[in-house]
Amino acid sequence: MEIGIDSFAAAAIGSDKDTAKKSSQALAQLLERIELADQSGLDVFGIGEHHRKEFLDSAPTMILAAAAARTKHIKLTSAVTVLSAADPVRVFQNFATLDLISNGRAEIVVGRGSFTEAFPLFGFNLNDYSELFAEKLNLLLKIRDNETVTWSGKFRPALINQAIYPRPLQSKLPIWLGVGGTPESFARAGTLGLPLMVAIIGGETHRFRPLVDHYREAGRRAGHAPEQLQVGLHSLGYVSETTEQAIDEFYPGYAETFTRIGKERGWPPVTKQHFDSQNGPTGALLVGGPEEIAAKILRHSEALGGITRFSFQMDNAALSHEKLMQSIRLIGNKVAPLVNP
Repeated sequence: MEIGIDSFAAAAIGSDKDTAKKSSQALAQLLERIELADQSGLDVFGIGEHHRKEFLDSAPTMILAAAAARTKHIKLTSAVTVLSAADPVRVFQNFATLDLISNGRAEIVVGRGSFTEAFPLFGFNLNDYSELFAEKLNLLLKIRDNETVTWSGKFRPALINQAIYPRPLQSKLPIWLGVGGTPESFARAGTLGLPLMVAIIGGETHRFRPLVDHYREAGRRAGHAPEQLQVGLHSLGYVSETTEQAIDEFYPGYAETFTRIGKERGWPPVTKQHFDSQNGPTGALLVGGPEEIAAKILRHSEALGGITRFSFQMDNAALSHEKLMQSIRLIGNKVAPLVNP
């Protein structure tokens, strides 16, 4: 199983006077963490895409390209690319260029995103949410598989016998489909034969098993080989020396972040009781010591019928750079060897 880290490039929000300086420092520290993940033997590092003040990942391929120059082995991916509000031609060109810079280590995880700011920002109607994504995914895959493309759709000017460059170093640039909880998304990934990245940020992981089975069945019916139908899991997590220490360090920032987001979405404030239930044996959170977290990853994998990738999302709890660096070391040096003995 591949083990990795996903980051949303959390911004260090300060006064207007020093925000730019703090943002520059936050990105420099993020690149240090990606470099450490590579040195620690982790398999993949993903950068999300948001268009909000509290995140610095509005141009993820820029961050990934900078990381490519400082790393040697780790795969570099999005987590996720908000394809509904993007031009598939530019998405492909950006990641093909990243693939060339990184010597064949680029991947894309495409999805519709959990925030909606990109739609008005780039002039799209949120009412076209599903139709936009389906059309743009179709075009992106066509570009990935063909150097010269003829295509027409509703939301973008047609392409007539149009060559698209550059081409990546990999013969087939990996494209994963990032999904939340809609059966249609799982079925789409299976029908297209795309690897599946399931984002589970709450609830109990095993409850997603019917959706994962739905994905595999859709893939089987479409004629795709079982080994092509990979399943990855993206979950909130953090590893410290002990479980008690991990919870003490992670919970305060987690509660603040999700209580703030909850105000936008109508969720109740986060409580310690809620956190403890989410961090229990079957809950989606993975906050604890190395042995406990390794066992929980394997338990989640079994519950979903086997996963091929697990990614920690841990920079959403206002943890210091030093604590995040230490967690990456523990994941690389202790968790990963226990998951893959």
